[in-house]
Amino acid sequence: MTLQIDIWSDIACPWCLIGKRRFDAAVAQLPFADQLEVDYHSFLLDPELPTRYEGSEAQYLAERKQMPVEQVAQMLAQVTEVAAGEGLAYDFESLVVASSRRAHRLLQAARRTTEQNRADGLVGRLNERLMRAHFEQGMDIGDDEVLVEAAVACGMEEQLALRAIDDASLDEAVQLSVATAGSLGISGVPFYVVDQRYGISGAQPTEAFVQALQQVWSEKQANEQPVLAPLATEGEACGPEGCA
Repeated sequence: MTLQIDIWSDIACPWCLIGKRRFDAAVAQLPFADQLEVDYHSFLLDPELPTRYEGSEAQYLAERKQMPVEQVAQMLAQVTEVAAGEGLAYDFESLVVASSRRAHRLLQAARRTTEQNRADGLVGRLNERLMRAHFEQGMDIGDDEVLVEAAVACGMEEQLALRAIDDASLDEAVQLSVATAGSLGISGVPFYVVDQRYGISGAQPTEAFVQALQQVWSEKQANEQPVLAPLATEGEACGPEGCA
């Protein structure tokens, strides 16, 4: 028996990386961790973002949220503090604001090369590496060299990565992922759908993930009918209008 977990996230979402850290920590505590199948899906917080935005993250978010830059900077400082609690060193001062579309092409190509999905599989590793490059290392996630280097480091063939980032046809897979999220009522990320039974919204605490996954595992063993419903809500997440 396996437990399917579908995760929607965007590389440009600070709460998605925090949520991934907490989710991975929860998975490590589960006795049935080796029976989880984890599939990462694309979500674009800003489909209209150009390849490169000439300005800081605070300036970009201030424009989108129509808030004073100082207030946005304070919000980013709070996110940085939460991230530090998960062992992450966010650096919004060095962050390069860039479209994540080409990075999502790469993730979609990685999905197609993986027969069995795991939390620590190729797609999960690549997803985290790209987010850390974006939020911790000040790298441009729209840059070919950055993307290919990350892919190769995670075990992807270099030529496959090079083809993927320039393959506009992969945008269809990205858009399908976004459309599926919309059909499920997902408007912010990270968002987790567990075995088509429950939706978990936001970067929940590790304990909440553990409890939720254990609950669904028990229900699945009892052959209870799947019904998509909220299991944990009000976690920190990012949407098209910004993060909260």
